[in-house]
Amino acid sequence: MKYRIGHGYDVHRLEDNRKLILGGVEIDYERGLAGHSDADVLTHAVIDALLGAAGFGDIGELFPDSDAQYKNISSLFLLSKVAAIIHKDYIIANIDCTIVAEQPKLAPYKQAMRKNLSGILQTDVNIKAKTEESLGFTGRGEGIAAYAVCMIEKRGEKFAWL
Repeated sequence: MKYRIGHGYDVHRLEDNRKLILGGVEIDYERGLAGHSDADVLTHAVIDALLGAAGFGDIGELFPDSDAQYKNISSLFLLSKVAAIIHKDYIIANIDCTIVAEQPKLAPYKQAMRKNLSGILQTDVNIKAKTEESLGFTGRGEGIAAYAVCMIEKRGEKFAWL
């Protein structure tokens, strides 16, 4: 198959005394996301989309939370490791992401997130931010979720009929 599509999803709860990191950008907010790494749900969703498209499992298989070396690690570092794996056999065509958070407002940070992710992945990354209109755990401000979809293209592969 020349083209492959992947979907990623991640969610973490918000808690006090943590920095809020999304797309490798520190967001000015009174709470951050709980997790073993920096808990960057956006970057984690992108990682899972890429791994899924390539058929390489998921983030927990490559970087298990039971491994102390990943404690508080930057998710951008993990993304760079995944990008190196993917780029061996695939070109990343594009990535489209959605962050779901009632607060904080993310519009001022989206361009910096795009720059971080696009720089590592060497492709266009689109980022959207949505609220849940006070519905569900994200709408109540209990956590933040992110979705990502990507398309990758096998290097050097031709269609069967060509």
